[in-house]
Amino acid sequence: MAKYVYDFTEGNRNLKDLLGGKGANLAEMTNLGLPVPHGFTITTEACRHYLAEGSVPSGLDQEVAEHLEALEAKMGRKLGQADDPLLVSVRSGAKFSMPGMMETVLNIGLNDESVHGLAKQSGGNDRFAWDSYRRLIQMFGKTVLGIDGDLFERALDDLKGRRHDTDLDSGELQQLVETYKGIVRDQTGKDFPADPREQMRLAVMAVFDSWNAPRAILYRRQERIPADLGTAVNIMAMVFGNYGNDSGTGVAFTRDPGSGQQGIYGDYLQNAQGEDVVAGIRNTIPLQDLEHLDKPSYDQLVDIMETLENHYRDLCDIEFTIERGKLWMLQTRVGKRTAAAAFCIATQLVDQGLITMDEAVTRVTGDQLAQLMFPRFDGGADKKKIAKGMNASPGAAVGKAVFSSERAVELAGQGEDVILVRRETNPDDLAGMIAARGILTSRGGKTSHAAVVARGMGKTCVCGAEDLDVQTAERRFTAPGGVVVSEGDVISIDGTSGEVYLGEVPVVDSAVVEYFEGATEPQDDLVKAVDRIMRHADDKRRLGVRANADTPEDAARARRFGAQGIGLCRTEHMFLGERRQLVEDLVLASSDEERQAALDALEPLQKSDFIGIFQAMQGAPVTIRLIDPPLHEFLPDIVDLSVKVATGAATDKDRELLTAVKRLHEQNPMLGLRGVRLGLIIPGLFAMQVRAIAQAAAEVPGARPEIMIPLVAAVQELESVREEAVKILADAGVSALIGTMIEVPRAALTAAQIAEAAEFFSFGTNDLTQMAWGFSRDDVEAAFFSRYLDLGIFGVSPFETLDREGVGRLMEIAVREGRQARPDLHLGICGEHGGDPDSVHFCHDVGLDYVSCSPFRIPVARLEAGRAALTETDSDTR
Repeated sequence: MAKYVYDFTEGNRNLKDLLGGKGANLAEMTNLGLPVPHGFTITTEACRHYLAEGSVPSGLDQEVAEHLEALEAKMGRKLGQADDPLLVSVRSGAKFSMPGMMETVLNIGLNDESVHGLAKQSGGNDRFAWDSYRRLIQMFGKTVLGIDGDLFERALDDLKGRRHDTDLDSGELQQLVETYKGIVRDQTGKDFPADPREQMRLAVMAVFDSWNAPRAILYRRQERIPADLGTAVNIMAMVFGNYGNDSGTGVAFTRDPGSGQQGIYGDYLQNAQGEDVVAGIRNTIPLQDLEHLDKPSYDQLVDIMETLENHYRDLCDIEFTIERGKLWMLQTRVGKRTAAAAFCIATQLVDQGLITMDEAVTRVTGDQLAQLMFPRFDGGADKKKIAKGMNASPGAAVGKAVFSSERAVELAGQGEDVILVRRETNPDDLAGMIAARGILTSRGGKTSHAAVVARGMGKTCVCGAEDLDVQTAERRFTAPGGVVVSEGDVISIDGTSGEVYLGEVPVVDSAVVEYFEGATEPQDDLVKAVDRIMRHADDKRRLGVRANADTPEDAARARRFGAQGIGLCRTEHMFLGERRQLVEDLVLASSDEERQAALDALEPLQKSDFIGIFQAMQGAPVTIRLIDPPLHEFLPDIVDLSVKVATGAATDKDRELLTAVKRLHEQNPMLGLRGVRLGLIIPGLFAMQVRAIAQAAAEVPGARPEIMIPLVAAVQELESVREEAVKILADAGVSALIGTMIEVPRAALTAAQIAEAAEFFSFGTNDLTQMAWGFSRDDVEAAFFSRYLDLGIFGVSPFETLDREGVGRLMEIAVREGRQARPDLHLGICGEHGGDPDSVHFCHDVGLDYVSCSPFRIPVARLEAGRAALTETDSDTR
């Protein structure tokens, strides 16, 4: 028969899946002999049953009754006993810390009779007893009965006026209890439940229900906590911090969670219960001041803090209560910390001999490193928030609002900082995006063009700020409240929070980026800690880390950031701007002569591009993807041409273009004439690019080109291109691997055939995700992804983190069958997922040789690759 209830003496910290983090740690402190009030934990299994079936599992009520009787026996009094009541707290406690997201009810067991017994028990302290009773009704009414908490707060404020709640006497508090009971009666149609066991039963159900409260759901989504874990419930004998000035409650950290600095950190509040500290209804005092108020308790607390930190080998977050000079430990957990503190604490613990460097690497994350790499707004500065969108690419950017790519380039060329504001961006905006400090759009999501390109460039970006009415032609946007921002007005955007501010907000630079750029040697404690952890991660990782880079400048930055080569050089990005006309001429050529002229004009430009990239990479491998644009990106806009013709404003050239564009127009260009198909349909296109690669490689000593054929779905496509490419390379005396991008599901499913002609695979997971799900990533995120997240269909967008069950399964098939056909097949990933921490771990697990990502994500990928290798080693030895 399943066991649903565990006494604190029965558990330990390794049972977090079953007892939740709070229950497991209460059991661990009990095992350590620390002063923990007696209690027991209802398991997460009971919660999951309750949420699935709408009722508690069979046998739970009996188990709870038995454990309550055992608790009563230990305490020598019964729950709610009229003359000498036992009171209990009912607290939530999930596996992962979710502070404040779920419910807690204190002082369970009080009623009109037991309140007098509590007063007697406390030595005649009537004020304390009635204060505890009013707290129970207030918390119970809000959390269990669903009554608006403001009703209770207003009643309290009306009674105390300008006084503090601690200034209310017992008579006034007794009056407040009656007022609160009246609120309960008015709002629910029933009296406040006087039966102590009914109070406890309803409180347990409320904690279970709070797992699916909106704020808990939102927090889980933000922290990527699985929705099916459920919460445990901890029932503990009450200890009281509100007895008087010899009592109190507090929160302590074994070191500073903001900086990692060692010392005594925390807050204490005399004559208070725990929620008073959290709610901020009274000013706390620094924890150090407790030494002057109650030195024995302070000294004992300091000893316990040292014990817990040494035992957990990490920063600990502690909640405690002092009841008439007696210290009680109510909770401990590995404390949340800032990204900076995480790195500093990890290396400090190594120096103290508490953990190894292997463990230090696993104690920090790529997400934390990314936070350290982007500039931030000064948190203490005055800010006027005017809108909020999606936090598409982190960082802080300040500049003049501009509404066209051309204007961005113009002002940036004059030394101005600008923010490019668009409804959405497209490839033609690339120059403006490069010139701008940041990008702001009113449409699109985290995988929109603006977001993807911005992240690749390390640009701050806020997308989908739907409250902004962007009027591009008028060069202005309107924000809620009638705020109008015209071109030239200064705005500030926060790519970490998604917030948009009017005017300039001061920015603080990132010393970590300066370190990665090689501009400074590690000097402050944070940069030294990052340096130590990165070096160790590099020593331990198996995965290589390459960059997605299309220019010599990007390639050089990637090398500085630690890239071991280029995993994706997108040649279509080389044909934007003023070169676009040459590609348009090529695609629309009506004769062999016109086509060859366009190819002849493009070839030297391509060669020059590749020379610069090979030189920047200094002998590291460079994977060059042959041109792969959706065709419409290089053709004149069909609507614009049609309007010109219809209004009589068209030239003869416009009419010829319209005829050609109509002939090539596609309803779904992402699935149309692009990639290998374009190379096979336009004779000489791929040959021109391969010649440019070969000639450039011949001129740069140590160049290591790898040629990637995009969008291959059948081995015959690859064979057709490969044959010509091999001949061109041989004629130039250059050797290069020839492979393909696996981005079409059929390619993954026929990997064994394709591997016969390919020397490497690079998984293009952007398109592979798009095609596997049947999603258009340019359209669907804003349309329905938020609803899918609300419904739990997604835990996280499949464009942000690899979908292991679907897209990951296709990759596993391609890896296994590709290597069966060609054992020395090189395998990498070059989609956006290459810089996503969770996806890097999957790439390690599935056996890829490298990941490739944007230059700014390279340190993140390096760290996560090291963590993946160490996590694997740790799991192998457990």
